[in-house]
Amino acid sequence: MTSTTTPRIGFLGLGTMGAAMAHHLVAAFAEVTVWNRTPGRDEALVTAGARRGASPADVGAHSDIVVICVTDSPQVEEVLFGDHGAALGLHPGALVIDCSTISPLRAQDMAARLQEHHIGFVDAPVSGGSEGAQKGTLTIMVGGEEADVARAHPVLATMGATITHLGPVGAGQWTKAINQVILAGTYIGVAEGMTLGLKAGLDMEKVVGALVGGAGGSWVLANRSGRMIDNDYPLGFKIALHRKDLAIALDLAAATSTDVAVASLAASYEDELIANGHGEDDNAALARIVRERSNLPH
Repeated sequence: MTSTTTPRIGFLGLGTMGAAMAHHLVAAFAEVTVWNRTPGRDEALVTAGARRGASPADVGAHSDIVVICVTDSPQVEEVLFGDHGAALGLHPGALVIDCSTISPLRAQDMAARLQEHHIGFVDAPVSGGSEGAQKGTLTIMVGGEEADVARAHPVLATMGATITHLGPVGAGQWTKAINQVILAGTYIGVAEGMTLGLKAGLDMEKVVGALVGGAGGSWVLANRSGRMIDNDYPLGFKIALHRKDLAIALDLAAATSTDVAVASLAASYEDELIANGHGEDDNAALARIVRERSNLPH
């Protein structure tokens, strides 16, 4: 840690979620260094005051706390431990906050490898979609040692509104897997409900208004039912990424002999959508399958 009270922040991964999250950090911290595998994604952040990192190792060398937001376990592995990985630049006492969604077992393994070099690790997967990332209202599920989580909290608080420490390293990823299982069923339930209402010829705006404050209300009903009604699915959180997350959850379910029939059904729907070229659609596109099988335009 530097002698100043404000830590130097690094951010690796500037996709749909990461770029928005990094903008909040640039606004809140004096020194932020950013890097993305695809060149050009950092232009707006550099204009806003961020330093452009030459590599993950360079970001690590200029940071006390590094935040990672990439797609999957292999990408986290690469940006941390690859030939130009951040671990090469991080100093003892530094902290890594991984906001990616990966297996809790991989998170624990990476934490152990970093601990050998006296570098802390917190797994902090997020939920709330691109809207939450842009507004700084993400829900963040955190696993790690108490001291590391306390150090991470000011950083996480710039990006999220609900931050919950759930236990040791891996607990955040377990909770994210649970979140994705619940979402899978909720998306299908809302899609079926919206399709049933459309088949009945109801005013669906009124239907949603009547339901959203009741027992059937949910974030998906409030924020994604309109897309299902309109059969239009602009990107918020893409099908392909949710399917990746469900694979983690299904593996955990298999390892613990847990019945997740609805999540398995959602995974089969998502496989069908991806095979038909809809993997980049928002996750609300699960409604395409329900609409198709109900003889509505899809």
